[in-house]
Amino acid sequence: MATLPDRKKVFAWTLWDAGGASFNAIMTTFIFTALYLTSDVFGSETHTTQVLSAGLTIAGVFIALLAPISGQHADATGKRGFWLGINTFATAILMALCFFVYPDPKFLWFGVTLIALANVVNEFAVVNYNALLPRISTPATVGKISGIGWACGYFGGIIALVLVMVLFIKPGILPLPEGDGSLIYRSIALFSALWCVVFSLPLLLSLRGESARTRQTSVKDAGPGGLAGIINAYKHLFNTVKRLYRTTPSTLYFLVTSAIFRDGLNGVFTFGGVLAAGSFGFSANEIIIFAIAGNVVAGVGALIGGSLDDKLGPKNVILGSLIGVLIAATPILFLDGKPVFWVCGLALCAFVGPAQSAARTYLARVSPPGEEGELFGLYSTTGRAASFLAPALFGLFVGLLGAQVWGVIGIMVVIALGLAMVLPLKPAPRLQNEESTF
Repeated sequence: MATLPDRKKVFAWTLWDAGGASFNAIMTTFIFTALYLTSDVFGSETHTTQVLSAGLTIAGVFIALLAPISGQHADATGKRGFWLGINTFATAILMALCFFVYPDPKFLWFGVTLIALANVVNEFAVVNYNALLPRISTPATVGKISGIGWACGYFGGIIALVLVMVLFIKPGILPLPEGDGSLIYRSIALFSALWCVVFSLPLLLSLRGESARTRQTSVKDAGPGGLAGIINAYKHLFNTVKRLYRTTPSTLYFLVTSAIFRDGLNGVFTFGGVLAAGSFGFSANEIIIFAIAGNVVAGVGALIGGSLDDKLGPKNVILGSLIGVLIAATPILFLDGKPVFWVCGLALCAFVGPAQSAARTYLARVSPPGEEGELFGLYSTTGRAASFLAPALFGLFVGLLGAQVWGVIGIMVVIALGLAMVLPLKPAPRLQNEESTF
């Protein structure tokens, strides 16, 4: 008889991803930083972009250094739900404080600091969120549930963006004063914070009372606090890496491999809008419409990929998705016209979702009980360490071949390298005789 996951807890877990979409889609990708924080009210486009890049780079360094010991601490104390709540609310508070980023160059660093800090605590929250996946799923449903969560993130971003456009962007239905254009974007920050809290509460409330039970079964001691605690945490982290190298080198190999192909997948979204506007002549409205359509397709792809994950295993889903990305990207290099980009771009989105979801389930399947937080922290760290590959190669091929569209080759090189590294990877363990009825 198959063990069934708790449907209410699974639903609450997926809603958290929908709530987090307000930070990813609204604050950092499409609205607040893109249309407000880097606008001319804070200085020249070059200056604001450089300041934002510097802030996010510093945030990335802190994430790479601290994400593993953040997850390790949650494992050791047994308070994964508590730390998920702390970091989630910290993200929401930092988004809300963006309301006070007034349209003046002297507020630029204040706004960038808020966004950078939010990036850090949000990543810590994601580490603990991902580490909950083995607990709320079963071996027969982990792929499907991961896919549903990833899809909810895409769909949550779509709904949040539509609401922002309807409520705030001219002609928004909210009675905001017309004389202060910045008030629209600063109010959107409040909306994003509220969205994050509302959709995160079901999961955080469902985790109340579990800390004590988890702590009793914890496999590690939290150790001392302060500087000594940090030093001990890094010692334990290095011991974990050495142990993985000795006992399960395939897990360590996967962390490196996934960092590479995940950077290529991120490059698809990072440079999709750039290519649409610069190489295929999309207008701003067409880019927004494409972004919404792309998120819908990626969400559906994640749902389908999640079901295939449980049947075929995450390795096969990753392989098929990466091959699909390479095939879908090739016509963009040689064919012109908006219809080409629409077809190929949406096909790319369809394959990105399943690969991202399957990468998460692979690590969830191989993580020893009680160590999920630390391993997902390493997952974040290795991802950050490789995050320069796609942007660097995109720019390199643009420079070498003299046209923006050739930057696609750079992304394809990263994907192809990741694909080659996935081939010798050991399949993740899964139960052959357990059927999902979820």
